Amino acid sequence: MTDLRDRVAALLAEHDPATTDRLDFLRARFDAGLAWVHFPEGLGGLGAPRGDQEIVDAALVAAGAPDNNPRRIGIGLGMAAPTILAFGTDEQRRRFLRPLWTGEEVWCQLFSEPGAGSDLAALGTRARRDGDDWVVTGQKVWTSTAHTARWAILVARTDPDVPKHAGMTYFVCDMTDPGVEVRPLRQITGEAEFNEVFLTDARIPDAHRLGAVGDGWRVAQTTLMNEWVAIGGRPMPREGGMAGVVAETWRANPERRTPEAHDRLLGLWVESEALRLAGIRLRQQLAVGSPGPEGSAMKLAFARLSQALSGLEVELLAEDGLRYSDWALTRPELVDFTGRDAGYRYLRAKGNSIEGGTSEILRNIIAERILGLPSEPRVDKDVPWKDLPR
Repeated sequence: MTDLRDRVAALLAEHDPATTDRLDFLRARFDAGLAWVHFPEGLGGLGAPRGDQEIVDAALVAAGAPDNNPRRIGIGLGMAAPTILAFGTDEQRRRFLRPLWTGEEVWCQLFSEPGAGSDLAALGTRARRDGDDWVVTGQKVWTSTAHTARWAILVARTDPDVPKHAGMTYFVCDMTDPGVEVRPLRQITGEAEFNEVFLTDARIPDAHRLGAVGDGWRVAQTTLMNEWVAIGGRPMPREGGMAGVVAETWRANPERRTPEAHDRLLGLWVESEALRLAGIRLRQQLAVGSPGPEGSAMKLAFARLSQALSGLEVELLAEDGLRYSDWALTRPELVDFTGRDAGYRYLRAKGNSIEGGTSEILRNIIAERILGLPSEPRVDKDVPWKDLPR
């Protein structure tokens, strides 16, 4: 603990946040092992307990140090980084982790497809070996930040002759490759926060493969487990997020309070507080291991609460809740729930139960992996992917 505080003090002494360029400070913080303290030395960490990160973060915030804008680079931090750490080579870790953490390189996720969303293992994007490269052709969809991303984590089918879970391989895809085309997808909010991505003979060096050929499903599970924690288990202050927004709306509009609305708000506030405390417990568990299926429950509860709270807010505001002043085709880098109209929050929350894993699939995971209930019948388990109906 003392050594950790000494390292923070040394970083601040050598790189005064008031006079040091933001990017230079972030690079120095990474090199000092204070980016992810639980990562290995030389990769932004010190091999320390994960829980020690809070000590570092609090000291740097108190000193006025810049952060790496984690919401903007959340896919890289929450999904790509732990997967690279778990399955990447030493060279891949050295190449990708530092600019990922500093935000110099934004990442996106090329998993879902028009015919393979909830059933990711059904994906049809093909990767064909060509010497030292893989040639990839297919379509991905619902890709956040693809329009700003430098790199993507990508799962593609490399062997159609085996069952669907066995024939996939995991890659790091260069989004600047001429074979990659990004098109905006306009949402119900009017924005194009998501994209569809077309891959036409995009070339990926074999050196950018994560894990063994055909082992993409196992690698992807690491990404997905971390994704659900990243979405549903973010640190939150008491009455933070949507619960705080709706509570403030309640306080500011006494003329629109009813006993029924009071009971609904109180129930949702209690659920939000329970979810916040469960998130603290989950992060404590992460301090001694990797995320498991518990993250599914966090993400499921987050989606349900977000939709229920945003709906209640619109009802409390009556006709004012229907106003949405920013309906325009823009391409934001990140979602801002608290700084927008209630109408925007209501519309955008509809996607919470779809993005990052549908609520239906998360319920299956909870039932099978946490509660130990029987799996749903799967008639395609041993059928080669090429023989499956599509």
